[in-house]
Amino acid sequence: DLWIGAIERLLKEGIKKIAAIHRGFFPFETTSFRNIPKWEVPIELKRNFHELPILCDPSHISGNVNYIKKISQKALDLNMDGLMIETHINPSSALSDSEQQLTPHALEELISKLVIRKSSSSDVGFASLLDKLRNQIDSIDQQYLELLAQRMEIVEKIGSYKKENNVAIFQLDRWEEIIATRMDLAEKIGLDKEFVLNFLKSVHKESIQIQTKVMGDNNENTPSNA
Repeated sequence: DLWIGAIERLLKEGIKKIAAIHRGFFPFETTSFRNIPKWEVPIELKRNFHELPILCDPSHISGNVNYIKKISQKALDLNMDGLMIETHINPSSALSDSEQQLTPHALEELISKLVIRKSSSSDVGFASLLDKLRNQIDSIDQQYLELLAQRMEIVEKIGSYKKENNVAIFQLDRWEEIIATRMDLAEKIGLDKEFVLNFLKSVHKESIQIQTKVMGDNNENTPSNA
């Protein structure tokens, strides 16, 4: 949102030549990278500004030359418009960020190994199969959104029962049971546990809002376990 707001202000002032540099975000937890990539941020930015060039700075995201190729390839695979890579004739004598700077020779070697993929294909067979698979995804998305709507209807009913019986929204045992059982299921069916946990938290937040509304309380920060 901060990026979007800044770009909108520049556009409002008549500045048209604008580009964004994706350098990642400062981590508050231990990570291999200097900055956490958070690839969803530049993707969402591109969704809001289709014509905006977005360059990736793998040097600052990596913080170490060992990860620059990995980050660079990921950026290209996400169809970013270019890379901004730090280079120095003698990195060890650089006044700052020496660990993340490549020599010109190392930079040339890295570029030669990067794979630049097409943004689309004119192959009829590819397009046909892709449409078929995307139609399957569209159908599945519709199904799970309908199921999610049904879940929220049940959440609302639970909120009403709690209100009638003067029972608090949050019950720790139930919330812990939901996390434990769903995470076990996620592992069994091959889903990433962190992804599932974040999904559960999002559903949990919506449950908070629904049951809080039912309770007639505007405090949306009260935890829920439905």
